[in-house]
Amino acid sequence: MHKKMAFSFPDEVLEHVFSFIQSDKDRNAVSMVCKSWYEIERWCRRKVFVGNCYAVSPRMVIRRFPEFRSIELKGKPHFADFNLVPDGWGGYVSPWIEEMAGAYPWLEEIRLKRMVVTDESLELIAKSFKNFKVLVLSSCEGFSTDGLAVIAASCKNLKELDLRDCEVDDLSAHWLSHFPETYTSLVSLNISCLGSDEVSFSALERLVGRCTNLKTLRLNRAVPLDKIANILRHAPQLVEFGTGTYTADVRPDVYSDLAGVFSSCKELKSLSGFWDVVPDYLPAIYPVCSKLTSLNLSYATIQSPDLIKLVSHCPNLQRLLVLDYIEDSGLEVLASSCKDLQELRVFPSDPFGAEPNVSLTEQGLVAVSLGCPKLQSVLYFCRRMSNEALVTIARNRPNFTRFRLCIIEPKTADYLTLEPLDVGFGAIVQYCKDLKRLSLSGLLTDRVFEYIGTYAKKLEMLSVAFAGDSDLGLHHVLSGCESLRKLEIRDCPFGDKALLANAAKLETMRSLWMSSCAVSFAACKLLGQKMPRLNVEVIDERGPPDSRPENCPVDKLYIYRSIAGPRFDMPPFVWTMDEDSGLRLS
Repeated sequence: MHKKMAFSFPDEVLEHVFSFIQSDKDRNAVSMVCKSWYEIERWCRRKVFVGNCYAVSPRMVIRRFPEFRSIELKGKPHFADFNLVPDGWGGYVSPWIEEMAGAYPWLEEIRLKRMVVTDESLELIAKSFKNFKVLVLSSCEGFSTDGLAVIAASCKNLKELDLRDCEVDDLSAHWLSHFPETYTSLVSLNISCLGSDEVSFSALERLVGRCTNLKTLRLNRAVPLDKIANILRHAPQLVEFGTGTYTADVRPDVYSDLAGVFSSCKELKSLSGFWDVVPDYLPAIYPVCSKLTSLNLSYATIQSPDLIKLVSHCPNLQRLLVLDYIEDSGLEVLASSCKDLQELRVFPSDPFGAEPNVSLTEQGLVAVSLGCPKLQSVLYFCRRMSNEALVTIARNRPNFTRFRLCIIEPKTADYLTLEPLDVGFGAIVQYCKDLKRLSLSGLLTDRVFEYIGTYAKKLEMLSVAFAGDSDLGLHHVLSGCESLRKLEIRDCPFGDKALLANAAKLETMRSLWMSSCAVSFAACKLLGQKMPRLNVEVIDERGPPDSRPENCPVDKLYIYRSIAGPRFDMPPFVWTMDEDSGLRLS
């Protein structure tokens, strides 16, 4: 009876129902119910997410989802953000663009992260997709302002151009002038990563003035403070705004002008930028602070007293990114003022200094965990921590879904007891039942990994450095963390035994990265032979790994599941373990 009812709905009805299912995980689950639902879902899928561009080929995606309008692709491993992935490793988007150009002339959105994007790829996007609307490039490289100029000139319906933390070659400061004078559709523009000479102010002002539906505008540091007022005057409807350089000689007329235009921005919810900030100009933004839900000050060298004044004017903050200049005293004010805070990131102002230059300790994080009941996500850089503080934080905020603690000096013990921080991080995973992302630091033994394997059942991503005693630590994680998708490890004593014993687990994960660990070349070969659905890549700039004894540890190891087989764009320092030969040269 139930089976008959499942097939009784017309396809159009099921398509309509499926349209309300947004998450990729749920859409995938729907497609596995039966063959009929599989076919309906594949034809009505409009957005596709590929978490590793080498896990599947472009042609496979095209066959699987013939009608999608939006694609999100990720390339290099996450540790590329910390310069651990050698230049030239891969992550090229061109094969994807070339295949999609022929198959999807209706494609509207492309979102890329940690990928190599060339000007030729941008030109092909502009030429091939006539209704193209959204281009988001996050931590990408390989392109220049010439490629951006082609996008500006050719994509008549472009609504969003977002360049986040990209490396862009500056070949022309006038690329913004390539947007046609009739162009008015822009809703979001983020050029914050561009260099100091990559923006034409006149072209920027004309563009902002024409696009009356512009909601997000994030400028780069080339835009001086005295230009901000005029830009905001053209766009009082902005919801998110990133300033350029926030510095100038203190002049009453400049301050008055700035305060006036900020007062006119009634819809503003998010502020960022503030490079080279002059504190005397900060009160100019006070009129909008009461409505702010997001404040990114990660580039703003504002000292604690001025930060305290600013934060106290922002009672509705949900997200704060800030340098450690905020200190413990500022975080205590944050805890008492911002009861809706959900995400906090505190970055180091001087990570390589031998001595602390600010008074930021574990006490600031303890205060926020106590005072902000909605806090779910934390990234916190500091120089000391204690088990007592971590236990208190875990008890205060069991609703954490992301907890990333970065103690600047590796292998730092509990400063009160000189013991490892196992108990503290154990409390985090024990009390925070919904924890999905965790980064460990400090002095840690295998005991902490036993806690993680026992309690962190919903953990999806784990980052580990300078931790553990033996293979047992890795074994606890791989055998115990049922939901683990991404594991990244550096400078840990984990080796062959745990990796080979848990080989089957790796097929359920998206990827495993290990660098400066104790995995031997022989184990890598054996894993490649044993698990043909895994791509086992040895990365070693010292030369071929088989030129050394097989029991020598490899420099870097990247393992990921793939239905496309070994990739074909490996540089000379990457070797893939092949199930037949044990080693496939690039």
